Amino acid sequence: MVLQGGLLTRREEPVPLKSISVTLSIREFVAGVSATLNYKNEEEVPLETFFVFPMDDDSAVYSFEAEMDGEKIKAELKEKAKAHSIYESAISNRRQAFLLEEDKYSKDVFCCSVGNLNPGSSVALTLKYVQELPLEADGALRYVLPAVLNPRYRGSGSFEDSCLDMKTPVVPLEDLPYTLSMVATISSQHGIERVQSNCPFSPTKYLGEDKTSAQVSLADGHKFDRDVELLIYYSEVHTPTVAVEMGQPRDNSDGFMKDPSAMVCFYPNIPETQSLVISGEFIFLMDRSGSMQSPISKQDNSQLRIEAAKETLILLLKSLPMGCYFNIYGFGSSYEAFFPNSVKYTQQTMEEALRRVKLMQANLGGTEILTPLQIIYGQPPVEGHPLQLFVFTDGEVADTFNIINEVKRNRLRHRCFSFGIGEGASTSLIKGIARVAGGTSEFITGKDRMQSKALRALKYALQPAVEDVSVTWELPAKLSAKMLSPEQTVLYKGQRLIVYALLSGTMPPAEATGEVYLKYTFQGKSFDNRVTFSLQPKPDDNFTIHRLAAKSFLHAKDMGFRDTPANDKKDVLKISIDCGVISSQTAFVAVSENSNKPVQGPLACRDIPRPVLLGAASVMPQHCACGAPPSFMCLRSVSPAPRRNHYKGMSNQQDGCKPCGPMINKDLCALETSPQMEGACYATQSTNLETHCAVFGENHLVQLISLQNADGSWCLDENLAGILGKSLEDLQAAVPVKDASSLSWATVLAVVWLHSNAIQMKGEWELLEKKARDWIHIHAASIMQELVKAAIALIKSSVDPAIFAI
Repeated sequence: MVLQGGLLTRREEPVPLKSISVTLSIREFVAGVSATLNYKNEEEVPLETFFVFPMDDDSAVYSFEAEMDGEKIKAELKEKAKAHSIYESAISNRRQAFLLEEDKYSKDVFCCSVGNLNPGSSVALTLKYVQELPLEADGALRYVLPAVLNPRYRGSGSFEDSCLDMKTPVVPLEDLPYTLSMVATISSQHGIERVQSNCPFSPTKYLGEDKTSAQVSLADGHKFDRDVELLIYYSEVHTPTVAVEMGQPRDNSDGFMKDPSAMVCFYPNIPETQSLVISGEFIFLMDRSGSMQSPISKQDNSQLRIEAAKETLILLLKSLPMGCYFNIYGFGSSYEAFFPNSVKYTQQTMEEALRRVKLMQANLGGTEILTPLQIIYGQPPVEGHPLQLFVFTDGEVADTFNIINEVKRNRLRHRCFSFGIGEGASTSLIKGIARVAGGTSEFITGKDRMQSKALRALKYALQPAVEDVSVTWELPAKLSAKMLSPEQTVLYKGQRLIVYALLSGTMPPAEATGEVYLKYTFQGKSFDNRVTFSLQPKPDDNFTIHRLAAKSFLHAKDMGFRDTPANDKKDVLKISIDCGVISSQTAFVAVSENSNKPVQGPLACRDIPRPVLLGAASVMPQHCACGAPPSFMCLRSVSPAPRRNHYKGMSNQQDGCKPCGPMINKDLCALETSPQMEGACYATQSTNLETHCAVFGENHLVQLISLQNADGSWCLDENLAGILGKSLEDLQAAVPVKDASSLSWATVLAVVWLHSNAIQMKGEWELLEKKARDWIHIHAASIMQELVKAAIALIKSSVDPAIFAI
């Protein structure tokens, strides 16, 4: 549909939102953001507008103000019900009013309401927030401005008063009637090496010869087809720091803002180890909803989400240690389990799982993740094998709090690693479930590879546990530190740790210093990282550290409008209002003080259109999980509700139908899990190369990996020969040692091929390659040198034989 004039809703009404402008300031690893929404009423009647938009889950929103007809109105943060009452009263009394709130069901969805906007009037609404920037594996800091809010699937529960229930028009990207601009200023004492983005940006402009400050700006014409992402690389390696910020003792005699706050950033130097954990119950929960049939991004040649998921599962399966337990679940409106319970990892169970992975499709309807989670947690634990849960989803779920709370209730028995797939994945869901269960979270967008990020998480899961983690302070007498961050129990090599504290008591002279220690035990040895810092607090008009500290506290306590326990709700409300940081229990409200000119005429409602990535939200399976054809899918829609009830009565259940119950292949109930025969090749591995090509196309890396045996070895057969570009006869004739095992020769050939042809993807196969090398050392140590030399010559490789640790 083409919108006449370009500034109309689907009902051909003018859209009052004209532009969004963002000013971004990044200092070291903290971002400060000011976003302005510019509205203009071009109609002849007063308007009330509603704009639903995404926010990053880590954003601490602390300011909301309106500027209209020369009047600047600063909003106050109130308890949510009171804020709504003030707003509704103002609208009824024909006064101009503004409301900003977090959705009751998800921290990463916000709604901005503008009431009684006069004909011809313009208004600029500015919200401000701060957030920590996550550290990527390559050392980059990652900032994301969310621009995509996909339709969220909602289950059978109640969603009264959700922003996502508003009848918000969705339009194709090319018809979106407002624009986005962004200017970013970056500063670091370490120097800025480079800035990269997934969107067209101006060249980096350095603001000084020392390159400690730089500026970039988003090119005109952003299409809202992707979140705006910046990767910032500093010139020096990140080092531990402590920043102390002055409080507001005069204005907050007993509040959160009274005392100075401290932000401590550690980079734990956990030693390298070759001894990976070999026990564990590994469960992979994979989204198979209809939207997984979409590409990961809108970029050319982007891989389909479901295809990337299948390759990822194959890599994970091949990288598991012998003797562990595992299972794979797929979920949509219903769910499927590969096995009735987790099974021991053997050749036979691995092959059966591999067979089913190759047949996987995005055909299970909606995104109903809660039920399979409850089924997984309801299974009896495997003694001696701690549960490690890996969740892969495009995150199009409405009630994220409910899911996070379910994971939190089971946090003591497992770790959860989560992966958000594609643009618009819910940051609240993906970050939330990992945060409460001691795992890590990753987002796969643009040219990111799900495979590499998943294998990095598996390495974390296989690391020996870091134990006895504690943070202690050494401060002058009469000064103490009150920790605000939740107790840290998990550390991973290469990860950053940020903690917050309030410093209460008598501040010492300016030259005084304090120390903070991060202590932990790793493989029986004790370690401590210490940082010495100045106790002289620095002023900051935005109180950045206080607000980030408040956000850290709210992450731990705020479990949603409905589900936060009564005691925690009281603390959440107090901290939120003291610091001015929005929560599920509060909302910003502003009312014009100009009461001399009440708004005249009947009030008309206008919902601001939002973009939809056509092809992501609209993909449907050929049949629902229950077998119903597409015409029977539950795509509920009702007429718009009255203004006072504008959240109710609309479902975004665009991804499928209601849950139909579990699907389990009952033939697998009696599947044998007995150990494999030593040194044998397996008949079920004998699928020909044509079959592998039909499943994996020309991806020889995935073809090779899919042929690996559970113990790490490869069989010498036609499949391997085809990938190596040789005949089986040639491979057999080239065996350098008489009576050498064909498994040993094939495994050495496969390892050499990996290092010769896929070294750029080493992060994806190094675990399974280590398994292969370990197998070679056990079964062919005496002849390994001859096998390696012959393999390098046959493949015509320049690989260093040292990779085999000869």
